[in-house]
Amino acid sequence: MTSPVSQHQIAPARVLRGEAAWAEALPLIAGLCRRPLLLGRSAATAELRQRLASDLRDQGLDPIDGELQFDCCEQDLGRLQAELTAAARAGRAVDAVLAAGGGKVLDAGKLLAQRLDLPCLTVPTSAATCAGWTALANLYSPAGAFEGDVALDRCPELLVFDHGLVRQAPVRTLASGLADAMAKWYEAQVSSGSSGDGLIQQAVQMARVLRDQLLLEGEAALAEPGGEAWVRVAEASGLTAGLIGGLGGARCRTVAAHAVHNGLTQLEATHGRLHGEKVGFGILVQLRLEEQLAGNQLAAQARRQLLGFFRTLGLPVTLADLGLASAPLSDLQAICAFACLPHSDLHHLPFPVTPADLLGALVSADACPTHQRELAA
Repeated sequence: MTSPVSQHQIAPARVLRGEAAWAEALPLIAGLCRRPLLLGRSAATAELRQRLASDLRDQGLDPIDGELQFDCCEQDLGRLQAELTAAARAGRAVDAVLAAGGGKVLDAGKLLAQRLDLPCLTVPTSAATCAGWTALANLYSPAGAFEGDVALDRCPELLVFDHGLVRQAPVRTLASGLADAMAKWYEAQVSSGSSGDGLIQQAVQMARVLRDQLLLEGEAALAEPGGEAWVRVAEASGLTAGLIGGLGGARCRTVAAHAVHNGLTQLEATHGRLHGEKVGFGILVQLRLEEQLAGNQLAAQARRQLLGFFRTLGLPVTLADLGLASAPLSDLQAICAFACLPHSDLHHLPFPVTPADLLGALVSADACPTHQRELAA
C-alpha cells in the first residue's frame, strides 16, 4: 500500500542555544541580512531590544525598529506590511524580520516574514512557549481573543535561544511554558497514540519523555533560575516542545487543552493570564472529559497528580485562579461554545463532545460550589 505524502516543517534551519547564544549569532545574522526589522512589543523588553539593536549596529547592520501595538493580530500585521512596502518603494527595504519577545511577538514576526517573503529570525525572551521554533502562528483580535491559527511554509531560518535573555523573564513565564509543553503529551497521546505512522509514534513517545522530565525537574527549575534543572526545563519548553510538533506534524494534534485555552481567551477577564497558564487548566478539563465521557480512570489519576504539581508551581487550577470566580454561567457557556465550534481541535478527541459536556467538565474540574449549583439549576 502506498502511504500518502505528508509534509513536515520540522525545525529551524539553525538553532543556537546557550549562555552566549546571542553573541555567537551576531556574525550569522550579518550573513543573513543587512537591514532587519527588529520586531517587539512589550515595554518590559524595550530596553533589552535597544541592547540587541546596538549589538546589531556594532556588526555593521542597520536595524529598523518595529513595534506591535497588540498581540499577533491582522490590524498590526496589515499596518506593518503597508509601512514596510512603502519603505521598500522609497529605497529603504528591510531584508529580514528579527522578532524578539514572547510567543505572540514571535508568531507575528514569522507571519509577517512569510507575507513579505523575507527570512525570519526568532529570539525568544522567555521560555513561555515554543513559538520561536514552529511553522505556526496564532492570530488574535486586537482585544486579545483567539481567532485562528495559520500554518506557515517554513520554520525560522535562525532561532537564538540565549539563556541570559530567557533567564531575565519572570519565573512565571517558565511555569507557563512548562504547562504548555506538558500538553504535548496529554493531547498527542489521545489524538495520535494509536497512529501507525512511525514519525508520529516517535513524536508521541518524545512527548511522554518530555512530560516525565518536566514533572521530575519543574520545581527545581523554578527554584534556581540558571541552574542545571532550569536549563533543561527551559530548553524543553522552548525547543523540544517545538521539535515534537515538527516531527508529528499536523496529524500529531492539539486537542481539548488548547481548545479550552482558545475559549478562555474570548473573555477579557482571562487576558491577564499567560497562554500556557490557560492551556494547563485546559489539560485538567480535557482529563475530566476523558474521565466523564470515556470512563477513563487513568485520566482521573493523572488529573489528581497534575493538580498538586500545578499548585506547587503557582499555575492556575480553578476558574477563580483565571479571574472567573464570579463569572456568570453565560460566560462559561460562551467559552464552551467557542471551544466546540465545528473546526475546533477539541473534536480530535476519540469521542463526541457537546458544549454541555464541556461545561460539565469545566465546572467539575474547577469544583466551584457556586458554578456547580448554577449548572445543576
